[in-house]
Amino acid sequence: MSRITDYGFLFQTTFGTSKTNLINNIQLSQMNSSSVQKQLKAAGIDTNSKKYKAALSEMMKNGNGAMFTNVQAIKNLMSQYDKNGDWIDPNTGLTGLAVTDENRNSYKHIISIPESSREEMFELAKKEFLNENGTLNGDTTKRESVYNNLYRKMDKDDRLSAGWTMEQYEHQYRQAFAEAAKVADPTWRAGKPIPAGALDGITRESAESGRKSVDIKL
Repeated sequence: MSRITDYGFLFQTTFGTSKTNLINNIQLSQMNSSSVQKQLKAAGIDTNSKKYKAALSEMMKNGNGAMFTNVQAIKNLMSQYDKNGDWIDPNTGLTGLAVTDENRNSYKHIISIPESSREEMFELAKKEFLNENGTLNGDTTKRESVYNNLYRKMDKDDRLSAGWTMEQYEHQYRQAFAEAAKVADPTWRAGKPIPAGALDGITRESAESGRKSVDIKL
């Protein structure tokens, strides 16, 4: 799941722009000064909280010392993190779904995910495969709801890996459906009507057993 960040908490005065009242604005390079810290605390911001530190890290990462922010923008950014400083996904309200530089290469591994979620994905993938003649319609698919249901069942630290694991299963199911369609009609290709009954013999268990890359020890 990609992360969408609003950089509205940063702005910079440059030639050609309208003059901005800088009385209540804070230059990023001065964020840790005693005067700014007093201003933030007076506004009710706990500068020792993990929420604030996460927001500050985000601002510093995406801005530069010449840029400005303000108290309300900082509060708005802090609202995107929980008390532990973890980013809250706006679509699900869950944490643990942010892909960062630190975890980008580590979450892509197979883990155990609930059988109920695999069954939900299998049934949806089969229904949409039949409805769309083997193509994946991004405008009508309900895949996101299956992934969100899975995330809610998983611990925070396992959610990204769970999503990646589900992607492997989903690919496996669709591959099994495509192979079955080609058995029924060797000339079949995605977008062409699927022969009636071609997928009747495909079960989730049979589809999962056909691909060695998904080998989970339960």
